[in-house]
Amino acid sequence: MNNLKKNSQDHFEILRKISKNPEASQRELAEELGFSLGKLNYCIKELQNKGLIKIKNFNKNKKKINYLYILTPHGISSKTKLAINFMKKKMKEYDDLKAEINENDLIEYKTTTTKKIDQNLL
Repeated sequence: MNNLKKNSQDHFEILRKISKNPEASQRELAEELGFSLGKLNYCIKELQNKGLIKIKNFNKNKKKINYLYILTPHGISSKTKLAINFMKKKMKEYDDLKAEINENDLIEYKTTTTKKIDQNLL
């Protein structure tokens, strides 16, 4: 898998998690996604630079270190496109696997049938 596809998949997963829980900390998101904290931070900055998310401080938080991640309209659109591409890829994988299984079943059926015919001739 090339780096661009991997980044798209990572960004899609981050956008999904943020849309479900915009108040999650980076540590929580990293843990849920199986990313290192550094990787998540890098990806979030990329998403912010692309205009897909906005990052805001909690106003009422005394520590001022917790953030709220908000998907922008462009981020929502991008998440939808990434979801569609993800589903297309999974459907192709499913179709390929189904064809492979059907081909293997046909080969096995032919082999079994041939063996039964050979045994009946003996």
